[in-house]
Amino acid sequence: MAELATLPPLPDEKAKGWEFTDLSELDLDAYEPAPADASLGAAEGATVLSLAEAVDSHPALVADRLGALAPSDDPFVARNEAAWRDGVLVHVPAGVKVAEPIRIELPLDTEGAAVAWRTLVVLEEGAEAEVWEHSSSTGDETDALLNSVVELHVGQAATLRYVSTQDISERAWIFSSQRARVEHDGRLDWTALGFGSGRGKVRMDTRLAGPGSEARVTGGYAGGPGQHLDFDTTQVHSAPNTFSDLSFRGVLAAGATAVWRGMIRVDPGAQGTDAFQESRNLLLSPDAHADAIPGLEIEADDVRCTHAAAIAQVDREQLFYLTSRGLDPAAAKQLIIEGFLEALVERLAEGPVREEISAALERRLREIL
Repeated sequence: MAELATLPPLPDEKAKGWEFTDLSELDLDAYEPAPADASLGAAEGATVLSLAEAVDSHPALVADRLGALAPSDDPFVARNEAAWRDGVLVHVPAGVKVAEPIRIELPLDTEGAAVAWRTLVVLEEGAEAEVWEHSSSTGDETDALLNSVVELHVGQAATLRYVSTQDISERAWIFSSQRARVEHDGRLDWTALGFGSGRGKVRMDTRLAGPGSEARVTGGYAGGPGQHLDFDTTQVHSAPNTFSDLSFRGVLAAGATAVWRGMIRVDPGAQGTDAFQESRNLLLSPDAHADAIPGLEIEADDVRCTHAAAIAQVDREQLFYLTSRGLDPAAAKQLIIEGFLEALVERLAEGPVREEISAALERRLREIL
């Protein structure tokens, strides 16, 4: 773990990636380190246990994989390394296919608490699993801080479906560095929802490290008054014939702001790369604001890389069409918003994930409308 005296300074507004998220009101000394009162689900064929226990029971696995993907020079990763006392290890041996989703619940309900959490997911060759991780608060008045690090190791020809959702207090800070590495012919299907927190940043990096690897990343967020949501995504193609598809959609009510910054990076030699990214935001009021910043860094010549970004308000013509056919304005507006988010839901495979994500989006829309 990093020594507190050697921790890098917090970024200011001049630091790359932090131009839109103000940390001047973040007083880390105002929060006391607190244990994570998490609940861990079990699954036949997989090891799911406290990371603190895993350090003793699976020392070689933890030593080899923990911290291998997360950059310790990141100021919040470094603070997590210095402070964490627990987390979760999910390990699926080679060839094992886990039938039921593995569920992890992480509450954030203690006033003034600073929770440092680690998630380590390792799928060996040919394994298959679905992991759902949810952070939440029972109300929106808890002033607390969540600093989490997630590392996803997807082995050769393995398949991981990872669902990360957070609905923590809107007075809380969140900082999360989430990184995945997908090996030869591996597949990652990653879904992320962000509803809670007042400020912070979530980084989501996917590295396609082996030939034939692929990743599909679907993100959604919905902000209410006073919330600022910040997502920073990277798709790194390090091997030939890899595929990535990323799509984020956000809905922002009056007084909410959001920023999404995306980067597709293609390393030298990663020929045959096929990559796409998009960010689309729907503003429910002139007092809502969003920034969408796609980017490409390509160092190979046989690639197909595209991106798209759009920010718009509710379409007046659509609203007029629906109200002219008998819907009241509120119902018509909600129908348009649901249609906007339906494109996100349709990216998900049919089954429990799609149903629960759709229900979560509906609940959040009722809260902010």
